[in-house]
Amino acid sequence: MEPPNLYPVKLYVYDLSKGLARRLSPIMHTSIVVHKDEFFFGSGGISSCPPGRTLLGPPDSVVDVGSTEVTEEIFLEYLSSLGESLFRSEAYNIFENNCNTFSNEVAQFLTGRKIPSYITDLPSEILSTPFGQALRPFLDSIAIQPPGGSPVGRPNGQS
Repeated sequence: MEPPNLYPVKLYVYDLSKGLARRLSPIMHTSIVVHKDEFFFGSGGISSCPPGRTLLGPPDSVVDVGSTEVTEEIFLEYLSSLGESLFRSEAYNIFENNCNTFSNEVAQFLTGRKIPSYITDLPSEILSTPFGQALRPFLDSIAIQPPGGSPVGRPNGQS
């Protein structure tokens, strides 16, 4: 019996504040890179692009999440189901259902491992401060969609 094909899974981490918010908390955007594409979630739903090709530029760091036996075909079916349920564009919420929530869900599906807690804990850390509570009404209205991706289902901009 042949050993299964293993595909590397990477977490791309972007500091949207480019260091300006490090005194408070960095504003992190994450995505998952697998099967030669980068997948992310924002206010426009689930999108993909070639790795590092959003207008955010190259990631600030790359975390090796592990590897997966999940084929590209099965993975795209999984993403399609997520895009119709948990990660519809209208389900986006900067604190509770965001790119990091998506990356964590996808990492667990592919590898059984979560993304680092310093990323997933950021929203609760921010909201636990008086400043975060004061800003929450404003921040809840923010919808982030990193530019440069294509909606999943139309690979890399093809209609």
